[in-house]
Amino acid sequence: MRALRIAPDTTVTELDLPETGAHSAIQDHIGTTGAVDQGVYHPRALLHIHGDGRALGLAQNITAWALASAWRGMALYPIHGPVIVTGRAQDGEAAALDDGLAQHTHAVAQTVRETLREWHTRPPASNEAALSELLAYAARDVAPSQ
Repeated sequence: MRALRIAPDTTVTELDLPETGAHSAIQDHIGTTGAVDQGVYHPRALLHIHGDGRALGLAQNITAWALASAWRGMALYPIHGPVIVTGRAQDGEAAALDDGLAQHTHAVAQTVRETLREWHTRPPASNEAALSELLAYAARDVAPSQ
């Protein structure tokens, strides 16, 4: 089953999860034996998030945040640690990620990398300005093609 792993450092890795035992494989890729939260930010996708990522002090995952926020159309709460993106079956279970949503993920990751690099030479005026700028770019990346 096709999935993507988004690391806090903006790296996106293609995964092939087993059809049976996908939950265990997702736990392994996230780095936990504990809870994995599932976020539905797009009707055809699930974001699998470390259940204790914030409490454990895992790094913020700006790429996953930007993707989820763009899909939802609003700035969301921070996401911590690695995130696995899968498709979402009609019954709500994990399914193979389709090409269009995989493209969204890769595009947002590239945008986050480029924006962070640019901020080294042109820092945003404030944290709020930074979040607004990044969310606007991510929204552009996931907008339907004209």
